[in-house]
Amino acid sequence: MGNLSENNNFVYLTISLVVLLLVAALVDQFPVRHGQQLVQAFTVITMLSGTLGFRNSKLRFRAGMGGVAAVIMVVLLGILLDESGMHYLHLAILTGFYLWATWVLAIQVLFSGQIDRNKIIGAVCIYLLLGLIWALLYLAIAQSVPGAFNGLEQAPWYENFSAVAYYSYVTLTTLGYGDISPVVPIARFLVYMEAITGVFYMATLVASLIGVRLADIQAGNK
Repeated sequence: MGNLSENNNFVYLTISLVVLLLVAALVDQFPVRHGQQLVQAFTVITMLSGTLGFRNSKLRFRAGMGGVAAVIMVVLLGILLDESGMHYLHLAILTGFYLWATWVLAIQVLFSGQIDRNKIIGAVCIYLLLGLIWALLYLAIAQSVPGAFNGLEQAPWYENFSAVAYYSYVTLTTLGYGDISPVVPIARFLVYMEAITGVFYMATLVASLIGVRLADIQAGNK
């Protein structure tokens, strides 16, 4: 893929999100102390770098040198918040970050220049981010309201992250297996809003971007 740049940053971001979900599942399968906080920290740093894009090699070098320190700081902050019982603050920070990243990506995909393969991948990346944002909202509800979801144990948010991420993407794609289901009204509201968003996002935005790209190729504007 070459060096990270504005021409391929969405590829890196998409891969980082897929890796996040895979590693979160592995950590859930083979529990490691503070494993989920570590996964979230690596994802925050990776997404931050990919969202901004690096314009020159000097900046890439500096980012690489500071990457390890940044991950350590984010991990320690997350552990501190969770150990202090400030789970909701941690969730709010993560949700705010993912919302900001989604907004920045949307601007780059929809309002900056010609539609190319990287921007179509960026649209898919936004789709994955939407699933994560809803997952964090579900986690906040599940932790604050006992029995808010059938099939979900009452536990700190990071212990349920993998299961709720699974449920969020199942809802976003309208598969609806039924092994986890909402009980309280606010949870049900979020669930059907996510399902509606998922359907219309893929049917309108992504399809439109692909259509514009194909039209540009046919017109010889590659």
